[in-house]
Amino acid sequence: MIHLASQPLLWVAFPYICLTVCVTGHIWRYRRDRFGWTCRTTQLLEHRWLRFGSPLFHLGAFAVVAGHVVGLAVPASWTEAVGIGEHAYHVTAVGLGSVAGAAMVAGLAMLCARRLFAPRVRRTTDRTDRILFPVLFVTVLLGVSATAVHNVAGGGYDYRATISVWFRGLFTLQPHPEAMASAPLLFQLHILSAFLLFAVWPFTRLVHVWSAPVGYLRRPALVYRSRKSG
Repeated sequence: MIHLASQPLLWVAFPYICLTVCVTGHIWRYRRDRFGWTCRTTQLLEHRWLRFGSPLFHLGAFAVVAGHVVGLAVPASWTEAVGIGEHAYHVTAVGLGSVAGAAMVAGLAMLCARRLFAPRVRRTTDRTDRILFPVLFVTVLLGVSATAVHNVAGGGYDYRATISVWFRGLFTLQPHPEAMASAPLLFQLHILSAFLLFAVWPFTRLVHVWSAPVGYLRRPALVYRSRKSG
């Protein structure tokens, strides 16, 4: 089986570069393009594909992100301490992750098809979208493929003993690139594409993820009247 070398360039330098670009890029975007901090919705241009694709993608994405946070940030000893054994964790993670991943892929496929085949939506596609959608789709597809090949069809891969250790080490400034040496190629490619996604994140419509509509809670209600009633 092919593996990418456990060299510091891939598993130390590249992640730190991508995370630095992600953080500084968000600061720059917020300071220079605050009015462009939006998802640039195209709901008024086409809504049939959006009505199904958007909920599938967003709900799947929320579940996938939650699963990644637990799987990468929470050590196995913590889940075992609360009574969740390795087998139970593996079965739950694979089952829920497969459903969430399938929903995310289906929703993203609908959104990409909508952008390609709906003329009015296609005309709103800019250069950042042409970068974002391929990177996002490849990242999601690699993650689903890695799970299907190694944890569904295969004998199972304990990523919490290798990938999770490396991931947490990045944030404690004690990276362990050697922990990635035995990771399957699909997982390695998924990780690299995910960090590339982090790097392009602040320059795309994904910035709307960090925006919460708090202002709507204190905004006065809008009253609409027909012309006849005026």
